Amino acid sequence: MSFSWKYRAVPHEGPRFRIAEYLKALTAILLIAWLFKGPLRLEAYNDQLVYAIVALLFAFELLAVGKWFGVTVSGIVFALAKGFFWTSIFLFFGQWLGMSETLHDYAGTAFAYAVVLVIAGILLAKFDEKRLDIKVEGKAYEFEGADFGEVKLKGTGKAYPVKFGRKKVGWVVDGEVTVEADTPLGRVTKRLLSPVIVWTEEKIAGRKTSADPGFVSRVNDLVNPDRLYQKGKRDSVVDLGFIKAYEGEGFEYVKLPFIEVIETPGGEEVKIGPMRFREGNPEMPPEDMLTIRELRNGFQLTKVGERLKIQTDEYSIEVDGERVVYRSGSESLSLGETVSLRSGDVSVSVGRERAKIRIEDVVISARDGTVRIRTGGRMYTIENGDAYRLVVRKAKEIVEEQSAELIEGLGIDRTLLNRRVKELLDELTAYLG
Repeated sequence: MSFSWKYRAVPHEGPRFRIAEYLKALTAILLIAWLFKGPLRLEAYNDQLVYAIVALLFAFELLAVGKWFGVTVSGIVFALAKGFFWTSIFLFFGQWLGMSETLHDYAGTAFAYAVVLVIAGILLAKFDEKRLDIKVEGKAYEFEGADFGEVKLKGTGKAYPVKFGRKKVGWVVDGEVTVEADTPLGRVTKRLLSPVIVWTEEKIAGRKTSADPGFVSRVNDLVNPDRLYQKGKRDSVVDLGFIKAYEGEGFEYVKLPFIEVIETPGGEEVKIGPMRFREGNPEMPPEDMLTIRELRNGFQLTKVGERLKIQTDEYSIEVDGERVVYRSGSESLSLGETVSLRSGDVSVSVGRERAKIRIEDVVISARDGTVRIRTGGRMYTIENGDAYRLVVRKAKEIVEEQSAELIEGLGIDRTLLNRRVKELLDELTAYLG
């Protein structure tokens, strides 16, 4: 989960960046208004429109500083350089479009400022290099549990803040911790082994207490496992204003004039001018995202809005609104508009006015008042309401019976399932007469 929090450390679509986009659009509108100032009867406001456009050019460039990488001195210098560059272009070509000679004369000065600032930004860029690590701080606070609504942490111990840069993104808990989560399948309770990392921006700790430096050192290696094998490795960062590139674990970002490429574990996005091509979802995790994970074992719980996923060494549970999926090895139970139970060559599903049972070479389906049977290489069709209702009822009974066993960790009872299917076939033979 650490990579996801890396991306969130500098939001891609924060309020500041959205305002920058709005100002860019407003600049375009004012440019069009200035261009057609004659028909629009705006000649009296010629200079005022030019001043407003120049101010907006600098405003949206400065507000866009820090996208993905965070605000740096070189980033601000490059933003000013871009502002002066666009201003010089506007003032230079404005002479043929009715701009006053006084304003046009500043085009050369604005371009000179842009060149000098680009040189200054390149020289400053080397001092803005950042090591993009997640760090567990050497400070400890009392931990006595945390409540996240449907998910709760109980226990006592010490909580250590986890930061990415200057942003707090989570906590590492050292102590006795038990997680409780309410799911449509019942309450899941799991005792977790220390250390436990909780990725959340909420405060879950109390008063400051004594820290264990040895524990902090060990946990930092667990949070950043790649550093154990690649000492001194740094993520590759280039931020030269007009050209930006970042390449880290699972994440790449490249921006050139009129081209922007974003690739994250969630998807890819390519922007060429106004055109956007997207595959998957490369955006940031939502602010309410919660992840609880054992650093030395296989348990992990992730909650985002109504979505919940619990992963253990023995099973996994996924909840997405009204849909629930339980998996254990090769066996799974799905609850939603259709309820289905699967294990290898065995499957039983029941939906609205339909049902299907498949075990080895036997398939029994019921839909629209008709029952179809395939067994021993032969096909049979029964158009009878009682037979149709019988199959639907028996399928529901099988799912209820077997799902309880599956959730308890006992798995599907094939012997019992074979007997139930044989009983159903025997009852259906009466309708084949």
